[in-house]
Parts: sequence; C-alpha cells; structure tokens
Amino acid sequence: MVIIAAMPDLVPSIRERYLTVLEDISSAANKSHRNPSDIRLVVVTKSQPLEIVEAAVEAGARILGENYPEEGVTKIQSLPIQSGVEWHMIGHVQSRKARLVPEHFALLHSLDSLKLAQRLDGIAAESNRILPVLLEFNVGGEESKSGWPAWDNSLWEACLPDLLKIQTLPNLHINGLMTMPPLGAEPEDSRRYFQRLRRLRDFLTSRLPESDWRHLSMGTSLDYAVAVEEGATLVRVGTAIVGERLQASKKEA
Repeated sequence: MVIIAAMPDLVPSIRERYLTVLEDISSAANKSHRNPSDIRLVVVTKSQPLEIVEAAVEAGARILGENYPEEGVTKIQSLPIQSGVEWHMIGHVQSRKARLVPEHFALLHSLDSLKLAQRLDGIAAESNRILPVLLEFNVGGEESKSGWPAWDNSLWEACLPDLLKIQTLPNLHINGLMTMPPLGAEPEDSRRYFQRLRRLRDFLTSRLPESDWRHLSMGTSLDYAVAVEEGATLVRVGTAIVGERLQASKKEA
C-alpha cells in the first residue's frame, strides 16, 4: 500500500465520516431492495487543499471528483501514480478547458451540450481513447443550472436529436445521466427530482436502446441517501466527508 504524507489528525476524522457515508448508502440501498455494491461513492474534493485530498485517499477514498479541470489536474499530478485513485470530472467544462478532461479523467459526469460532446470526441480521438460520459439534464428548471431541459416530460422528445448525434461519436461512450436538483432545505425536497431523472432514464432506454443508460449520478452531502433510494449509482459527497471547502478556486473562477 502506498503511504501518502497526509496530516495525521486529518485522516481518522475523514475516515470516520467516509465510513459513515458508506453505512448510510448501504442502509438506503437495503431499504430500497438494492445491492449496496451497485452504488459508487465519489468523494468531492473541489477547492480543497492537497493535504485534504491526501488524507481522503489515506482514509480509503478511491474515487475523487473535481469541478474544475485545471485544479483537478494539479491534484492528479501531485499524487503518486500508484495511489489507485480514479478521478471524475463532475463540474461544468468550458470549451477552452475541454482538452484536460479526456487526458486526465476516467469519467465526465457533466456533458451538457452537443457542442461540447463534439469537441471532446475530437480531443479523445487524437489520443485514440474512449471517454465515458454522463449526460447532464436540468430537471428543476433553474436558469443557473446546465444541461438539457428536462423539468417537464413534454421536453424530453426534443432532446433526442442531440442525443442521437452524440451516440454516433466514436470516441465518447454514454454511461448514463447526471443531475443537480434545486437546493432544498431537507433531503426529501430532492426526491421528486431524482424520480424525474430515473423516469427520464427509462424513457431514453426505450427510445435509444443502443446506448448504455445504467448510471444515475445524483445526490450530494445533503440528500445522497434519498438519491440512493431513488436509484442513484453514483453519489457525489464532499462536505459530509472532507468538511467545508477551505479555499476558493481562483484560477477557474
């Protein structure tokens, strides 16, 4: 096992919270008659300093999620290659930052437009690799959120032309859907949005059966247990494990 020089007092506290989240995921999965092993925990280290990232890895985290490509790449390059970490890009990707994603990340959760898909496909082709992606949908109707409009069932059909074109891109592989619901005061406030994304997945599975729609990336520190009950296969948890963000990302602001 690779030993990473994290601050010793950080590791036990992060490990305790990490294991608590895993227990919550297992309980929620059992409650909804699901196999807990079908749910993967993405520890979000957005805007966290390197010592927190190192502590999270030493505490057991094996999938880390970043919102900003440049910040994420800096952390990736600072950890030992043998650390065994799988890095996911979970935030909005600007076109000018797109090149960093196929080169450094195992999964993009936030593919939110045909234009970005075409750019990523071209970049991935240059290195002869396939980039797995999740398609981001706006299920809450918030103007501040990215993704294809999906807050009403009547909008779903209009998304199909873009998705059909993405299906044909040889260097992208659709793995499912992602959403970020409106921020609620209670975990239960998110349930209807998670249900909507699950129904959308069922719709796309029937209309575009050639693609792989198995994954639903939904749920954060506030509502990950509800997300698991509603079918999440990837939950993105930051604050509940690594604490509040200690620094803002200046480069990517």
